[in-house]
Amino acid sequence: MASLPLIMTVVSIAALLFLVLKVRMPAFVALLLVSLLFGLSTGMAPGDIIASVRNGMGGTLGFVAIVVGLGAMMGALLEVSGGVQAISTGILKRFGESRAQWALGLIGFLVAIPVFFDVALIIMIPILFGLRERTAKPLIWFALPLLAGLAITHSFIPPTPGPIAVAEILSADLGWVILFGALAGLPAMIIAGPLLAKFLIKLDREGMRSKFQGGQADLEEPGDPDAPAIQPIGFGAALSVIMLPLVLILAGTLTGVVGEGRLPAQAIGLVGFVGHPFVALLITVLYAWYLFGIRKGFKSEYLHDAMLKALEPAGIVVLVTGAGGVFKQILVDSGGGRQLAEVLSAGAMPPIVFAFLVATIVRVAQGSATVAMITAAGLVAPVAELAGLQGAQLGLLVIAIASGATMASHVNDSGFWLVSRYLGLSEGQTLKTWTVSTTLIGLVGFGTVLLLSVFF
Repeated sequence: MASLPLIMTVVSIAALLFLVLKVRMPAFVALLLVSLLFGLSTGMAPGDIIASVRNGMGGTLGFVAIVVGLGAMMGALLEVSGGVQAISTGILKRFGESRAQWALGLIGFLVAIPVFFDVALIIMIPILFGLRERTAKPLIWFALPLLAGLAITHSFIPPTPGPIAVAEILSADLGWVILFGALAGLPAMIIAGPLLAKFLIKLDREGMRSKFQGGQADLEEPGDPDAPAIQPIGFGAALSVIMLPLVLILAGTLTGVVGEGRLPAQAIGLVGFVGHPFVALLITVLYAWYLFGIRKGFKSEYLHDAMLKALEPAGIVVLVTGAGGVFKQILVDSGGGRQLAEVLSAGAMPPIVFAFLVATIVRVAQGSATVAMITAAGLVAPVAELAGLQGAQLGLLVIAIASGATMASHVNDSGFWLVSRYLGLSEGQTLKTWTVSTTLIGLVGFGTVLLLSVFF
């Protein structure tokens, strides 16, 4: 017979979905409320519940708040300096219009690392319409590769908030997350972007091609009219800002794995210190401040205001992530998470499969990829601990959750309406294009994780 903590774990998950979906309670409040009620229902002492809330929130935010804050500032510097436009223009020039699909997929993959999904899409919209006018190809031909790249990086590649939060809750190394996110994301981008776009246009045998043209609906011109005139940002300079933290974090992880016994301990420690996400992102923010401010002529006041403004949306993500950490800690301290893990182990369900399914269910039910990732991570953390997963295995678990949280974006997802509005697509057309694309991203990403799990 199932024990009380296990029963209450299932009830709490149902209650969380009910509060978020039906009552429309903010995820931050819902996670805290369910966590408190769960602790009381399983017999935890009130003092222990408060301690778990404090430990879960503090332990999670001690890492996430710093990384998300620095990442948001880095993205703001790239956005206001014209760095995103420099990267997109540079890649398109190098690929040429004949291979613009592949260029746009790569652009989406890169620019969404420092810039939020919606901001990146708005900035890139004029480029999509310009390509449509020059080539007379349907808008969806160019839009899907870009959207696939943006969606993948939004969920797969740190320092975007979703994978940062999941990595912290699962205690996964960000270096492994970046590596596996790229390995799973690139094939997913190819299949859900250029190849899907070609298939949809080829399938269009009944004169429906015009329906996929899209229209530029209520667009705002990107850029700040109050921005000072500056020296244009070059492609190499803008790209270096994106690549610097990724290279430093990967170097720190890989040096720790392969350097032991081959490199001096002091060298390994130094590379590990510089490659820690805190240090790597701080170095990048200072580098971008110097590059765009001192080298390119932006006034420090303008950069300062842009960086502070970037912290406003980041604050919401940080709070929800902290509440997810509370939910995880209550599950661990009450014993409910361990019992859930034991049931899954008895049923021979691999943790990676469980992680993907939970994230998919929450994503389809409530729409937000970030909330789905955080909720799934809280449930999966005790399972991963009991299974003894570590190192690269935890990195794969993060990408399994990310894959599930990307699945089947539909009408309860704000991203669905963003795509529909800015591309001028009807709800049906958005379901046939964007929803299919996100589902393919999730399936291909998860398939790649399963393949990689054979070796790790």
